Amino acid sequence: MSNDDHLVRFVDIQKSYDGISLVVKNLNLDVTRGEFLTMLGPSGSGKTTCLMMLAGFEPATHGEIYLKERPINRVPPHKRGIGMVFQNYALFPHMTVGENLAFPLEVRGMDKSEREDRVKRALDMVQLGKFGDRRPAQLSGGQQQRVAVARALVFDPDLVLMDEPLGALDKNLREQMQYEIKHIHENLGLTVVYVTHDQSEALTMSNRIAVFDDGIIQQCDPPEVLYEKPLNAFVANFIGENNRLIGKVVEDNGDTVKVDIDDDEGTVVAKKVNVEGVGVRSTLSLRPERVTVNPEPGSLPNIFSGRAEELIYLGDHIRTRFTVCGHDDFIVKIPNSAQHAHLKEGDTVNIGWNAEDCRALDPSD
Repeated sequence: MSNDDHLVRFVDIQKSYDGISLVVKNLNLDVTRGEFLTMLGPSGSGKTTCLMMLAGFEPATHGEIYLKERPINRVPPHKRGIGMVFQNYALFPHMTVGENLAFPLEVRGMDKSEREDRVKRALDMVQLGKFGDRRPAQLSGGQQQRVAVARALVFDPDLVLMDEPLGALDKNLREQMQYEIKHIHENLGLTVVYVTHDQSEALTMSNRIAVFDDGIIQQCDPPEVLYEKPLNAFVANFIGENNRLIGKVVEDNGDTVKVDIDDDEGTVVAKKVNVEGVGVRSTLSLRPERVTVNPEPGSLPNIFSGRAEELIYLGDHIRTRFTVCGHDDFIVKIPNSAQHAHLKEGDTVNIGWNAEDCRALDPSD
């Protein structure tokens, strides 16, 4: 990929607020034209600070940010050509919807005729063409959020930044807006950098997700790669539901390792991903849907006895909590089919999984 394909580049970016501790540590990240990249992580991980540096609201302590190969560290926010959507919408309450959208165009010196055309087009884009004369207070939360999105798009920016834009909405509306923003991105070919702490939101909307922790990108990959192939224990635990088994590596066979599980006599065969060899400690990561109940004897390299502690009916599957290998919080997602209808709390059954589905990672805290 040539540099021409990179709309944004973070090069050796550091950020400190007190001159001592780094909130962002040596960030290097490229954002490709037309992609939807989400910065995901817990509070304090550095994701929002990165977005604020890109927008121009925070200066970088070290390094350079490039937009279309142009260094922008010393370019003020209003001259960066970036659209911004905030969690609180930041609409002017004394202005109508149309006036809110026209404001960034007036600032750019656009004549009235073109302003009106662009406002109409942007409102149609978010299906609010008939709402131009209303005030923000006359709109629902979802409608206000659409206006905020339209205002960010109205001047045809090179890049749109979104900072937790759906955080104030209820669950159903939030899910609806996820798809609407995703479709706007796809239809217009926008480049979007999106910040959230909600991993399901990130999985739904993104082409790529950069997972932050402690000011460092732990992994940056498409959603399916992050979920299926986490590179460390933090990513495995942060993205989706995950079973953790912790122990010591006792055998290294190249592609696989054997791990003695703490406080248990069980030994698990796992795919070697992020461990150094025999004698080191490892966190095993296993997704609940990869576990088989009542496997044929000898059909899987890992088969253990498990006691069903809790069964929760969730429609298409039954979320079952087992005690396995000394852990009483081992989750299995059992498809809702007749073959498992007889399973009850307190039953002891065999459960098993493939080595390929169980990833041996670094020891987690």
